[in-house]
Amino acid sequence: MTALFKILTETVSTFPVDSAVRQCFACCEVLQLLAAARLVFDLETCRRSCFVRTAGIRNFIFRSGATTSRSIKSSYDFIFIKWIGYSIKASNMKKLTKNLILEAGKDRRQFLKLAGYGALGLIAGGIRPLLGQSAAGQHGDAISKTGFVPDLDISLVSRPGELAIFPGAATQIWQYHAEVIKGDKHRVVNLSRSYLGPIIKARQGEKIRIRFTNSIPEKSIVHWHGLHVPEAMDGHPRYVIPEGNSYLYEFEVKNRAGTYWYHPHPHGRTGPQVYGGLAGLFLVSDTEEQSLGLPDGEYDVPLVIQDRSFDRDNQLLYISGNRMAQMTGFLGDSILINGRPDFTLPVSTTAYRLRLLNGSNSRIYKLAWRDNRPLTIIGTDGGLMESPVSRSYVFLAPGERIELWSDFSDSPVGYETALMSLSFDGGRMGRGMMMGGGRGNNQTLSNGAKVSLFKFKVTRSVAIRKSLPQKLSEVGAIQEHEADNYNRPRQFYLNMGHMQGMINGRVFQMQGVADEEIVQLGTKEIWEFINNGGGMMAMPHPIHLHGKQFRVIERQGVKHHGYVDEGWKDTVLLMPGERIRILVDFDDYPGLFLYHCHNLEHEDMGMMRNYYVRGADL
Repeated sequence: MTALFKILTETVSTFPVDSAVRQCFACCEVLQLLAAARLVFDLETCRRSCFVRTAGIRNFIFRSGATTSRSIKSSYDFIFIKWIGYSIKASNMKKLTKNLILEAGKDRRQFLKLAGYGALGLIAGGIRPLLGQSAAGQHGDAISKTGFVPDLDISLVSRPGELAIFPGAATQIWQYHAEVIKGDKHRVVNLSRSYLGPIIKARQGEKIRIRFTNSIPEKSIVHWHGLHVPEAMDGHPRYVIPEGNSYLYEFEVKNRAGTYWYHPHPHGRTGPQVYGGLAGLFLVSDTEEQSLGLPDGEYDVPLVIQDRSFDRDNQLLYISGNRMAQMTGFLGDSILINGRPDFTLPVSTTAYRLRLLNGSNSRIYKLAWRDNRPLTIIGTDGGLMESPVSRSYVFLAPGERIELWSDFSDSPVGYETALMSLSFDGGRMGRGMMMGGGRGNNQTLSNGAKVSLFKFKVTRSVAIRKSLPQKLSEVGAIQEHEADNYNRPRQFYLNMGHMQGMINGRVFQMQGVADEEIVQLGTKEIWEFINNGGGMMAMPHPIHLHGKQFRVIERQGVKHHGYVDEGWKDTVLLMPGERIRILVDFDDYPGLFLYHCHNLEHEDMGMMRNYYVRGADL
């Protein structure tokens, strides 16, 4: 079969690069075997056997009578293919010379469709993607076939709802709801009076099962932002499920202690679904963190910063259909903290650990204290830093997290301060679009406008004293000289044009991978991102890599001191004219992963690409 597969791979590589056969061949093992046997089969056979259900299937046409560059001969007289409960019987496979013709699309961009991807994905991730998509809400059958024994088993449902955010009519929202099926019930924490999903708490090394059911009236899938998981568990948009269907996530928590999060990731609809309320925090702890004695319990406070706009009936306003506004990204006129407007956090006279997530669609925040005290940063995207750092201000882009040590021991009861977003140049396209009919007072609150985010008020005196540890974690030095491409870093140019976001001049294709987007499992590489947008197209781009944490080597073109690049990262901001080099270790988990701009409107407009980690056997 290995020799047969090799011949088939070479044959498919001669087909047009955007053709349906190359799309489906990349992920469907049944198709690989049937095509290798030179069978004529119909559309329904392909559809039923393909767990990805790509749009390319609709254009699939197999028929005999054409000429290809190679004839494949099979010496098998009989093959019986078993495909997770679906069997295809192919008999009388004598030395046939049948040919295929394919109805290809019009687009001829030079993308490599990766032969053997489906088989590799099955080896790496088991049968979970198939189970998730075929379960249709019946998780029991799927679970019985995996043999996975979780430490924490959670049911997660996305569904419509309503919430009284303002006086008057309730706001229509989409919301995640969770329930612990097995494990400590306190691992799921609901935020009061919030549309945000529950906080999920896990420990490094634990095995987690999450039974996701989609009950909103459009396709969706969940991405675990920042978590290091197999590709089938990462929430790629090719795994979207329709309303009423379910997807089974099973993975081991390999991440360091830190602040991670989860949100939808359907292509073209991530922005609207997150905006509607679908997002939640995923907090990881480990023994290193627990040994530090950091503030915990009520003194460990998660804070999700978002902007929203509401009409006079308290309903959410979005920019659907407004392409110019999408070029900027959504910018709301109201700031919400944990889903609540005009937020004030009551604090005591002690130290706090503040976990900040920028959960906005596109707005960037330049964080600073109103009373001019320095920001003390102890953690970033990938957990605790080696030691605390101090900044007068910090940029926080969509998807990024920072953790602050904030000590109110010297503040008297009654003292008030606030966390601000200072003014900055958000680019020519960062001024936002007016959306009349809203209830807010900041109809033109641009990306970079000065605004108060939320307040702190000292309400209680306590005798709890905490000391800031000067050594937080073992992070280690950046070893860029160990990169396999040290002398030739991969380069990725970010730009906007023709109402699309592009990376290296390409837009997103569901399973499209360019030559420079293929990496070898077990290698360490330097990737360089360049934001070369200028003129009217000059705008910031926060870049996020799925499935990996990385280290920042260096930046160029930076004219401020607001970045926190120490420690592990999964999302980095590039202002216009800036470039950044990062070091990524592709040490495990082969398969197809995403990288994209985390301005959600840019992402939905195509500023997203796949990278493929090729296993050692391919």
